[in-house]
Amino acid sequence: MNSIGLLKQDFLHWVQVEQLSADSGMLSLFFKNKAFRSVAYYRMRRSGMVLRIVQRILRILLPEQECLYIKTSQIGGGLYIQHGFATIITAESIGKNVWINQQVTIGYNGDKAPIIGDNVVICAGAKVVGGVRVGNNVTIGANAVVTKDIPDNSVVGGVPAKILKMK
Repeated sequence: MNSIGLLKQDFLHWVQVEQLSADSGMLSLFFKNKAFRSVAYYRMRRSGMVLRIVQRILRILLPEQECLYIKTSQIGGGLYIQHGFATIITAESIGKNVWINQQVTIGYNGDKAPIIGDNVVICAGAKVVGGVRVGNNVTIGANAVVTKDIPDNSVVGGVPAKILKMK
């Protein structure tokens, strides 16, 4: 799917989570919400030359979320970032409909980065590091530290993260 299609999926997920009217439009959300703007800029960076130029101009006029760093080669549609402050997202890939809260770190441990599945919720302050695989339909609790693979349909928490419940 192209960057515009993925951005549309992102927008529809934001509308659902934030209980907004889809009639308000993507541009309205873009102007009002820095975290959504950061996601839009990420999508533009990954698209054709025209959108990359537009993205650079817009970033001067409308800055993205401070302290939100997104450097991931593949992110599925429906990415939702709640607050986004002090959040680092550096994964091998991220699936669709992923919800990431503030102060989350997803990143390298040496030379390997995580792979995040579809429909994953990563709560505030959680850390997901190294070449781990987080399955589909997983919830990672607040401040959990994930250093090992997490199977599908799990709820994990703690330091180090352990399975608390299977969905």
